[in-house]
Amino acid sequence: MIRVACVLYEGFLLLDAAGPLTAFEVAGHCGCPGYSVEMLAARGGPVRSSMGAVLEATDFRRSAGCDTLLVPGGFGARRPEAYAGLLGFIREAAADGRRVASVCSGAFLLADAGVLDGRRAATHWGEAASLARLHPRVEVDDASLYVCDGAVWTSAGVTAGVDLALALIEADYGAEIARRTAQALVAPFRRPGAQTQHAALLELVAADNRFNEVLAWARARLAEPLDVERLADRAALSVRHFSRAFTAAIGVSPAKAVERLRLESARAALEASARPIERIARENGFADPDRMRRAFIRVFGEPPQAIRRKAQMRRSPRPDGRGEG
Repeated sequence: MIRVACVLYEGFLLLDAAGPLTAFEVAGHCGCPGYSVEMLAARGGPVRSSMGAVLEATDFRRSAGCDTLLVPGGFGARRPEAYAGLLGFIREAAADGRRVASVCSGAFLLADAGVLDGRRAATHWGEAASLARLHPRVEVDDASLYVCDGAVWTSAGVTAGVDLALALIEADYGAEIARRTAQALVAPFRRPGAQTQHAALLELVAADNRFNEVLAWARARLAEPLDVERLADRAALSVRHFSRAFTAAIGVSPAKAVERLRLESARAALEASARPIERIARENGFADPDRMRRAFIRVFGEPPQAIRRKAQMRRSPRPDGRGEG
């Protein structure tokens, strides 16, 4: 049986801990020896999550040790005083060669402990810029669902923690056990770590939204002019009525929605093909590559060339032989 210790601190996100730990629990009912799970904290006793729910933890100094150390994220991960007493323990666990994993902003704890120095690490896309700024020695990956760099695993936000746990289960007990676990959880099995965490606009819109057809129609015509007048005509509404109703239903203006569709399509093309950037810009309705570059920097925080380079790195084995998520 593999021993897992979950590190808790005031303000941890409950799902960041409960999601992966539930996967480990379920794996034990799927034909393998399973996992033992222990909650650890700087002091023994109840530890309050960000939503107020409390988990009981043991003082880490009284722990018998573990094979895998799991560090959840949470709003408390942005307050170093909430976890300062745990950094030495995390550092020692990694130095001992034990597997260390983080979910979402739990990467800040690993980085503060020095565990991520010189490594590639994933975190929630909304936290990536801050992590990179605070820890310039960390190669921050803002796109992948999870990353494996040696014995250190990191993942993006919330549900990506379950993807991470399933990958760990597969590494421990094989693909069939991980597949059975995913099936029991009604979760996707083996979503690749390099799969982008940036959700497409249409995936964020409710299935019964009245403007889904307009968005799908626009996505099929990204190279064409898609001004608000044309979209309103497609919806058979006046421009004023369409703009007001669309913004209320989708949450962004028609122009911003079209830009988002173009950016999503262009990013997917950059990551999956070697087509020239100028051609990708033209195919997705950007008047010129420079306009697309400015939009990429504003929305994704980096230019198209950098996103393509990261995608190529995720597909290629590292020269030092470290595994890829």
